[in-house]
Amino acid sequence: MENTTFAQKSKKVFGRVVSITLIILAVLLISLFSFYYWGVYERGVMAGKVLRVTQKGVVFKTYEGKLNLETFGALKGTSPIAESFDFSIEKSHKEVIKSLEEVALSGERVNLHFIKRYKKFPWRGDTKYFVVRVERTAE
Repeated sequence: MENTTFAQKSKKVFGRVVSITLIILAVLLISLFSFYYWGVYERGVMAGKVLRVTQKGVVFKTYEGKLNLETFGALKGTSPIAESFDFSIEKSHKEVIKSLEEVALSGERVNLHFIKRYKKFPWRGDTKYFVVRVERTAE
């Protein structure tokens, strides 16, 4: 029989506790990142005219846009800049990007269906708001 000292036993137990703690911590961090990355905080629709759609960035190229809400001073005491809605478009939504570019050039009024994420990531976009669908309105 092999005699193990108290120091050897405690070292073995400590090693197990540390490895279990690191595994639990890694699972929690991955879960938190997944929640912030794919979680949707809000869904909604904004109406107005698309002012611009641009691709910008130095390291990460993202698609960004601005929608004029056309409230015509209904928001008293605010500047016209406050009457706009900044949004991002994910690169994978090619048909949304194409539609937004078309309506930005034509100046027609649209409804933008968007989702709001919990956090923004630099490779995804400058805002937490992401347009997922463009609905053209008939005037």
